[in-house]
Amino acid sequence: MTLEYPRSIDENDELLIKMVLEITGKFGEDYWKKLEQEHLYPGDFVREFTKQGLFKIPIPEKYGGAGLGIRETSLILEEINASGGNSQPFHGQYYMTWLLSKFGNEKQKNALFPDLGNGKIRMQSMGLTEPDAGSNTTMIKTFATKSNDEYILNGQKIFTSRIEESDWILIVARTKKYGDVSKKTDGITLFLLGPEEKEQIEFTRIKTMFNSQTYQVFLRDVAVPAENIIGNENDGFSYLMHVLNPERILIASESIGDMRWFVEKSSEYASSRMVFNRPIGQNQGIQFPISDIYAKMLSVASLRWDAATMYDNNGDIKKIGELANSAKYLASEYAWQAANVAMDTFGGYGTAVDTGIERKFRESRLYKVAPIANNLVLSYIGHNVLNMPKSY
Repeated sequence: MTLEYPRSIDENDELLIKMVLEITGKFGEDYWKKLEQEHLYPGDFVREFTKQGLFKIPIPEKYGGAGLGIRETSLILEEINASGGNSQPFHGQYYMTWLLSKFGNEKQKNALFPDLGNGKIRMQSMGLTEPDAGSNTTMIKTFATKSNDEYILNGQKIFTSRIEESDWILIVARTKKYGDVSKKTDGITLFLLGPEEKEQIEFTRIKTMFNSQTYQVFLRDVAVPAENIIGNENDGFSYLMHVLNPERILIASESIGDMRWFVEKSSEYASSRMVFNRPIGQNQGIQFPISDIYAKMLSVASLRWDAATMYDNNGDIKKIGELANSAKYLASEYAWQAANVAMDTFGGYGTAVDTGIERKFRESRLYKVAPIANNLVLSYIGHNVLNMPKSY
């Protein structure tokens, strides 16, 4: 049973949450601990998730999906993390589904959506970040050269997640060199790579501080059919904005789920752990930090909800960006605070693998620096919302 909190949900939301909890109930914290120890992808969990139709949630009804929005997917990811799991295998396929819905052509949608929904194929990986570009997407060097009816891709990506578990992947490349465009965001194109193209790619796994299927990727003369471009050539940067806003909202939802898990674990332990013949939760030094995190969780959950609602209602993209980035920033900061509060509450037991605290402690730290560093979120707000001079 995970911690509940006041939120506006209807009967359909409750049914969706119940479905997710039935799945997470089959895969307890021992399951995630074992995956962590053996550095494994949660294949059984993903298969059960798929069997229950949860990958169909954002796929348009026309293609066999449920036609629902980021509001519902946010609920799903939050519940997975609040149950002690890790939602990373799911958020990538969700936000790329929206990308394909908005900018893919009919041939691409008809070819991919039915099989994405029923689990015959997976699309959980996007190659964007590069060793020398980092968060400065306009400076990527991966280049696609047109050759008859295909493009030849050359370059390198890093921190590309789940490529080994994905049948289709998205690669972001330049089709015009940075020095040849008048606007630095021009000349970027999005390419869908299927199983045949994936066979041409080299990738090696990067060992990280927690169980993450993350790779560095090498593209050497990878041939991609021209029909695999999403949208128009050279316009890919604007399309990415429609991926990154949902991504921020989904990441915020995962962090909110982590906060719920930490608060629940901390309050339960503080109520039962006896020191000096009294529960440690009776001490305000223990009680107040946990209560502080709970209050912060309520506030950022509401902000996340506003961002999701605005996105689902096709609101102004700049306003969505303001809410989505703010939600990601606050949720990841608060989740890291929650992780430290839990570690302080559990004391030495927090470092013990069996409690799960140290695992989630490490997992929660990621979202302060990925998929965008929080300092860059603050720069975004300063530049684009508060109209202050650019700092870079």
